[in-house]
Amino acid sequence: MTTEKSRFQFLPFVICIAIPICVGFVGSLLTMESVKTWYTTINKPSFNPPNGIFGPVWTSLFILMGIASYLVWKQRKTSSRYYTAAMLYLIQLVFNLGWSFLFFYQQQIGLALVEIIILLALIIATAVNFYKINKVAGWLFVPYILWVSFASYLTYSIYILN
Repeated sequence: MTTEKSRFQFLPFVICIAIPICVGFVGSLLTMESVKTWYTTINKPSFNPPNGIFGPVWTSLFILMGIASYLVWKQRKTSSRYYTAAMLYLIQLVFNLGWSFLFFYQQQIGLALVEIIILLALIIATAVNFYKINKVAGWLFVPYILWVSFASYLTYSIYILN
């Protein structure tokens, strides 16, 4: 006998992965032109990764987010925390996209810095809420927290240098 909590559901799993991947795709559309033009002209710190690193890292993080959201979604009927966690998840996705918009599309480094700090707080809040529903889902957010922490420091450094 399988329960909703243990049964794998393919279509919801794919949808949960597709949502953050789509956010990432829209974000990449906002960044593509600036990466080739504006971003090449600004001062960056010595620890700035090569541009080719960002795509694979973000794709991996979006997949991990999707898996985490699926694990939490599976427990939506049994967890009183589900709606709070889901709302935080969706809000942090909006802020994730917002950083790309502010930093690359609008070229507003200072606003992007403020925004990414809010994003990091939202990611941590989402991870904590996911963890309370499903421990694995919470842990799947750790690489995202680490990467956005690094991206926050990188954004700060670029802001200071420019």
